[in-house]
Amino acid sequence: MQYIWQHRLWNASAMTTVDGRRINIIDPGTLNTDAGPDFFNAKIEIDGNVWAGNVEIHVRATDWKRHNHDKDKAYDSVILHVVEKDDAPVYRTNGELIPQMVLRYSHNFSERYNLLVNASNSLPCAAHLKDTPSLTLSEWVQTLAFERLQAKTERIRELYDSFHGSWEDVCFVTLSRNLGFGINNDAFERLARRSPLRLLHKHCDSLFQIEALLFGQAGMLDSNLHPHDAYYQHLCSEYSFLANKFTLTPMEGETWKSFRIRPQNFPHRRIAMLAHYVFDGFRLMESILNAPSEDALRQLFTIELTGYWATHYSFADTATSSHKALSNASIDIILINTVAPLYYAYASITGNYDYADKAVDLLESLKAEKNSIVDTFVKSGITCKDALTSQALIQAKREYCDTRKCIYCTIGHRLLSQAATKIP
Repeated sequence: MQYIWQHRLWNASAMTTVDGRRINIIDPGTLNTDAGPDFFNAKIEIDGNVWAGNVEIHVRATDWKRHNHDKDKAYDSVILHVVEKDDAPVYRTNGELIPQMVLRYSHNFSERYNLLVNASNSLPCAAHLKDTPSLTLSEWVQTLAFERLQAKTERIRELYDSFHGSWEDVCFVTLSRNLGFGINNDAFERLARRSPLRLLHKHCDSLFQIEALLFGQAGMLDSNLHPHDAYYQHLCSEYSFLANKFTLTPMEGETWKSFRIRPQNFPHRRIAMLAHYVFDGFRLMESILNAPSEDALRQLFTIELTGYWATHYSFADTATSSHKALSNASIDIILINTVAPLYYAYASITGNYDYADKAVDLLESLKAEKNSIVDTFVKSGITCKDALTSQALIQAKREYCDTRKCIYCTIGHRLLSQAATKIP
């Protein structure tokens, strides 16, 4: 009922108070998400007289007294009580009668709402997407894409504040998290926070010491394991020395997940890649900002692993594939989830909005992601040609479909609006 009121999905020709006075809704007011009446600052004409004040909505009129509004002066400003069932008059604390109306809406609306929010399938509106006008879909995608970029910007802004404006630290944590590729995101972020750049830079002239710090902080070193692996044992010895020197506490090794991950994507190789970036000083954010093209950005993440990690997936598994730390598909994911959000956040925080355009241009130039979420939308008739669209679809699925917030989604709103206008 609040949704119908907020979006004016009513039959204006049939609006009267319960005692027969004509109602004209000039302004339904602003939805209140805190305590107090449901809508603030409404403007309503009743029999030619214009009233300004608040609106309260209940299923039953008797809910007014059940909720003790008749004793609460905060509700004395209510100029109209909107109900589905008129089963009692309502009064202000001084005994004045409050105008009351029954909100009539289509049963089709209620039925469609229930079908959407209680649907068993993961995409409740799947059957209707192919019939949605292309302009509506285009606007929907744009809105969701920017909504997702903004959400990522807020996360980056929190990092920016916590690191006192150090963009390289922000970049380090953001990149680290995204090297988890979903399954190990939280673990990689914990590792980055436990191994801050100020610590790693103390030994940035030694790749081996950086590796010892990162693998040690990741909880992956135990001298009782791999006794015949000289590199591993050397790492254990070096980390033991550094941990004692800097009073370091490692993560729990069980935090890391490798189940159903291809060997070339094991977290060990991603940590070795992080070490490569820190070696000789971490300046990736500067490089990202100054990259003149997508090809230049790709070169930043085209890393060849050397030494031990050129021939190993982990401390137990020997590598037989390319020495590349990231495949082309993985670089795409890093560009989508690390570079584009960093550009957008940098624009938002510094006011240099050229980087917001760079973020959008980058997403539009990259291929759409391939995952189960995108596949679900594509099978339902959505065309997904670039990463901006696939990011929008991920936002729709996670923030609206999974949480059944259909009434806040453009597509859901369209379907509900169509149903609401069919007044019985």
